[in-house]
Amino acid sequence: MSRLFAIYVAFAASLFVISPAHAEVNVLTSIKPLQLIAAAVQDGVGVPEVLLPPGASPHNYALRPSDVRRVQSVDLLYWIGPDMEGFLPRVLKGRSLPSIAVQGLPGLKLRRFAEDSQSHAEEADEHDHDHRPGSLDAHLWLSPVNARVIAAKMAADLSAADPTNTARYQSNLKAFDERLDALDARLKARLAGIEGKPYFVFHEAFDYFEDAYGLKHTGVFSVAAEVQPGAQHVAAMRKRLQEVGKTCVFSEPPLRPRLAETLVAGLPVKLAELDALGGYTPATAQGYEQVLEKLGSDLAGCLESL
Repeated sequence: MSRLFAIYVAFAASLFVISPAHAEVNVLTSIKPLQLIAAAVQDGVGVPEVLLPPGASPHNYALRPSDVRRVQSVDLLYWIGPDMEGFLPRVLKGRSLPSIAVQGLPGLKLRRFAEDSQSHAEEADEHDHDHRPGSLDAHLWLSPVNARVIAAKMAADLSAADPTNTARYQSNLKAFDERLDALDARLKARLAGIEGKPYFVFHEAFDYFEDAYGLKHTGVFSVAAEVQPGAQHVAAMRKRLQEVGKTCVFSEPPLRPRLAETLVAGLPVKLAELDALGGYTPATAQGYEQVLEKLGSDLAGCLESL
């Protein structure tokens, strides 16, 4: 009888090992900024994954077979939406688990590209469909207000999928909100001195951040990477830089456009970088704040040095 009891105890113990009280919810995000927001919400419970590697463009990423398998199998998937990751909708059609396009969440403050926007050169117009006047500006994660909305949705989804950890998700959400309050105050103080200073960007990706902190770029030199602008267009852009005088021109990592050196040659213009995606930022609870803090520091740092 004692031997039978021992066998039963061993069997019951094995069931306990393979059937935990709860299983970690597997979260996959399309881009790094969404991973960082998810990391803040999942802190201490799980670590979200990200689909795009550092340096990859969310506009035209080519999915590998292993990427497709990840997309199909994860418990929760978050992406910006069809206005950003145009490569995803076709793959998501075969997915049965929840996929959340955050650009459709209620409560977001969304922007659209202006009718008079100079965000695309004539040479690149047909290659830059996502920035056409009137279309949605999908770089919405650069607004702390929107980050709060996304985090709240993630906390609700995770609580529904993993009720055991609801208190932790809600506590993490509250901590994230409080850190964003502190970040907002730091950024306002850091950027107050550069309001009204002229600067240029290669890609119209920063309007949400600028709107939050009272900034506005003077011009945009957005040319598709595969298209070289004509000499007339380059001359017109150089003329604008000459008229402004001392200024900064910001590109985005990992590649500086070949056009950059030609544009600024002989002018009192500094070339610098602004990283909207924070591709190499560690997926920690504080990662999202680090991306915005660096954005503000890099922007102010160049303009203050003129």
